[in-house]
Amino acid sequence: MANAPVQRMSQLMAKTLRDDPADAEVLSHKLLVRAGYVRRTAAGVWTWLPLGKKVLANVERIVREEMDAIGAQEVLLPALLPREPYEATGRWNEYGAELFRLQDRKGGDYLLGPTHEEIFTLLVKDQASSYKDLPVILYQIQTKFRDEARPRAGILRGREFLMKDSYSFDLEDEGLAQSYALHRQAYQKVFQRLGLDYRICAATAGAMGGSKSEEFLAPAEAGEDTFADCPNCDFAANTEAITYELKPVDASGVPAAEDIPTPDTPTIETLAASLGVPASATLKNLLVKVDGEIVAVGVPGDREVDMGKVEAHFAPAVVEMVTEADFATRPDLVRGYVGPRGLDKVKYVADPRVAPGTAWITGANKANTHTKNVVAGRDFEVDEYVDVVVVQDGDPCPKCGTGLKLDRAIEIGHIFQLGRKYTDALKLDVLGQNGKPVRVTMGSYGIGVSRAVAALAEQTADDKGLCWPAEVAPADVHVVAAGKALQTELALEVSDKLAAAGVRVLVDDRAGVSPGVKFTDSELIGVPKILVAGRRAGEGVVELKDRRTGEREELPVDEAIARLTAAS
Repeated sequence: MANAPVQRMSQLMAKTLRDDPADAEVLSHKLLVRAGYVRRTAAGVWTWLPLGKKVLANVERIVREEMDAIGAQEVLLPALLPREPYEATGRWNEYGAELFRLQDRKGGDYLLGPTHEEIFTLLVKDQASSYKDLPVILYQIQTKFRDEARPRAGILRGREFLMKDSYSFDLEDEGLAQSYALHRQAYQKVFQRLGLDYRICAATAGAMGGSKSEEFLAPAEAGEDTFADCPNCDFAANTEAITYELKPVDASGVPAAEDIPTPDTPTIETLAASLGVPASATLKNLLVKVDGEIVAVGVPGDREVDMGKVEAHFAPAVVEMVTEADFATRPDLVRGYVGPRGLDKVKYVADPRVAPGTAWITGANKANTHTKNVVAGRDFEVDEYVDVVVVQDGDPCPKCGTGLKLDRAIEIGHIFQLGRKYTDALKLDVLGQNGKPVRVTMGSYGIGVSRAVAALAEQTADDKGLCWPAEVAPADVHVVAAGKALQTELALEVSDKLAAAGVRVLVDDRAGVSPGVKFTDSELIGVPKILVAGRRAGEGVVELKDRRTGEREELPVDEAIARLTAAS
């Protein structure tokens, strides 16, 4: 192996902290700052210090190696992008406030790239003209930008982040499926090499568009995604992608609908308590505006509406809650007593649980009045069925019926079969074998490189600090000189020998720092192996400690060097 330079903490641009940052909410944020890996520059904007940059570079290297292994070609596109391609696909407006928009001195519109589908499509349009030029997979590792309203959790949710995005271009859908499978396998290898615990989950395409979509999620308390895992089969999905099957029931025995007085019961809770019925017997009707038009969303009274699902269904339309001002212009809509019967000029969307034949107690569109025995399909029509409820622990698995288990997770990767959304918008054709134009089909595949660092910190840290897997750690061994001149001399000598053998070494040679602080910092920084030149340094004996297990043993220097060299 090549000679690896020794990193000396006496010269390292990084300071460890004893206390957690005041604004830190999650473990990775606390530890990456305390251990001297990152520092905050502005809200959602972070500086990577030398140790952090090494970890980030190691993640990049693993990603790059696995992408190269499937025949992908690396390029680098600009981060500053023109408006026109994004306007052609509609995403200039669809991205909304999260898109960083700016103008040059001449008034030209630009953006800071959140993803690069449009620009990669134009690149291939410029470079590929024949079926002979395809298939091709291109990728980059590039800084991305999103104007997060509330950047939080350190590098987990920033306004600037490092991402690997790749794009496949194929002549036919079968080729796209193969490119998608190649990426899926490559991602599994990447996350296995990184040492991440992860799940592959069915997902929604969202603003990206396309048909098939899967997320790679790393279970962690700090995660912002909720996914459902079946303990009985291999089903796993982001909760926004889970749908309930429409199951009509027989309503022949249900009496006619009947209005009943229900004073002061504008909520499901007050209605259920007043009538002595479970909330599940009631029908909740939520009013929203979709591009300004009022839409009613019906769900069982004991379930909450998942606004993420509602927004995803109506995207790219803007979804907003109905306000007091809206009720003032529509006296036929009585706040707290809205029901599906007789709604005028209001589209009615219902969850599949409100299936044809199901009977409900619901609003009568009159103050202080509800209606019982209201049957879907008999007393009101559903314009569209959309699964819009918040998934709960114990909901039946769509595959086997077993109760689902919900967990929090960090999204570390996402793959999409985009199809022809972008190639249609930007007219990417090549000449086929018959000499006629063929519209190219596309896939898009992302890995959060900087986010993977945070996910690793969340999953592998313990009560003492960070605990990096060997392949991403900033060094192979952390050599600690306990303090005396003889110990420091031995620590530096051992470090040089290890480095000459290709071992990556971080040595704590700081003068005037107590052994206790050095030992604490070695555990906080989280290098896999810790080698201490301590009380037996004069005998040529050192202590080798495994950071993860805590196991330690005293060894002659030469044996310790041999072990570490063999392990690296």
